[in-house]
Amino acid sequence: MRMVSYLFSPAGRSTPSPRPRLVTLLASNSISFVIDYRSDCCVFKTPTVYQTMRLHLAMLASTLSTVLRVSSSFAPKSSTSSLLQRSITSTSLQMASDSDTVTVGIFGGGTVGGGIVEILSKKKDYFKQLSGKTIEVRKICVRDASKERDFEVPSGCDIVTSYDDILNDESIDMAVEVMGGTTDAKDVVLGALKKGKSVVTANKALIAKDLGEIESLCASVDDSTQFRYEAAVCGGIPIIRSMQSDFVGDNIKLMSGIINGCTNFMLTSMDRDGKSYDEALSQASELGYAEADPTLDVGGFDARSKLKILMRLAYGMDVDEDDISCRGITELTKIDFEYAKTLGGTIKLLGVAQMNDDGEVSAFVSPCYVGNDDPLSSVNGATNAIEILSDNLVESIYIGQGAGRYPTANSCINDIVALAKGDTTPLPFNPSADVKFVNNYESVFFLRLNYRDQVGITRQVGEICEKHGVSIHSILQNPMTKSQDSAFAIVTEKVEYAAILKVLADIEALNWCKGKPFYMPVLREDWQ
Repeated sequence: MRMVSYLFSPAGRSTPSPRPRLVTLLASNSISFVIDYRSDCCVFKTPTVYQTMRLHLAMLASTLSTVLRVSSSFAPKSSTSSLLQRSITSTSLQMASDSDTVTVGIFGGGTVGGGIVEILSKKKDYFKQLSGKTIEVRKICVRDASKERDFEVPSGCDIVTSYDDILNDESIDMAVEVMGGTTDAKDVVLGALKKGKSVVTANKALIAKDLGEIESLCASVDDSTQFRYEAAVCGGIPIIRSMQSDFVGDNIKLMSGIINGCTNFMLTSMDRDGKSYDEALSQASELGYAEADPTLDVGGFDARSKLKILMRLAYGMDVDEDDISCRGITELTKIDFEYAKTLGGTIKLLGVAQMNDDGEVSAFVSPCYVGNDDPLSSVNGATNAIEILSDNLVESIYIGQGAGRYPTANSCINDIVALAKGDTTPLPFNPSADVKFVNNYESVFFLRLNYRDQVGITRQVGEICEKHGVSIHSILQNPMTKSQDSAFAIVTEKVEYAAILKVLADIEALNWCKGKPFYMPVLREDWQ
């Protein structure tokens, strides 16, 4: 099959013309057809028949099917089938590029959905100048159409309650999913892609859970059908696009980040204001940083979903989320922050992925000790930050708002405008790679042990550490005013995570150990 530019006259012959029209000629064996996009004219040619039809482009695909069936006697069946499939693809691409309007359907009319509508309305003229397209929100799908909205619904936009009202609407070019969840949202996202609609989503849980399925579907649809998800990781920070474009010639050695705003707000309150865990969580809930059920945030699971997506982009690997060690902030106490201050630092919940000298990648989500001179230590409140260490760029740090109406909506808008401009990303998750994941890593560790007072505690701890090859760097014990707060801390030398787990299991079995020992990695080897 060949594709060439061809000058065509309405009579069906190639002739010089003072006002020629550029068309596309596709020829395969004895069947060829010409599409004149300016006049919506389609001319089909076989060796014996010339037929000229004036068609509306929206009906072109079905008409091609009929005509090619009639013409099948003039060409082998396989050629006809191939020609039909490729002609439909070519037509859909041309239609998208010729339209002066990009139409959008939004799934979710809540906080983020409302922010998207507001920004699109406010900057409508600017976006038209930037992309050459008018971006129109045609439909917004919500659970309750009678509910009052905190944004102005655009003129000509319908509020609907059925997903199919958007999915089956052929006039809608792009589906924006900001409804959340992993069940209905999956049906919406996959359904839109199958319908040939580009998708913009902020749903990190869905992407992390079904990344492989989404990637396979994206590979099977036309290149004009795009999948964008900038808002899925760290809200307003443009980390996804950066990972897709700025590190393609680089080798990423380490990613470490504060990638959950709720927990960072809570840890800031515990550190700076001396609040307990429960007090910090209550404050986060009052300010809207924590959900009614904060488990995904405080348990570290939200951060783990984001880390998995970043690992796919950085290392080309699709790791099962459950294989990534995940610990939240529920075990942290005021005592831990007191010891962190004694050491000259603070505590942050971090998502960390690193490649070792053998090319293997490990990852974890955990509270970490961070020194006061570390760039991540000063990132407070609901702010997010990601640090990337790489061969070429050496050190790159991204800081910004990780959640909220307008930061998240802004990232969705960036994707929407990019699609309106015609930007394409053939591989939304970057190329895959055969990289081994190991659920083990080396680090300096901080251990906090609560105890019942008795003779020989430090000796027993030392013997257990020696048994498992763990070298102790220092032992700390601050004065305690209450016996129930009796605790001491140990800082180890660099050691394998697997060895620390063995040490903790043996210590927990001792009769003086009160409760489960707490541990956290120290982010830097040169932490002192």
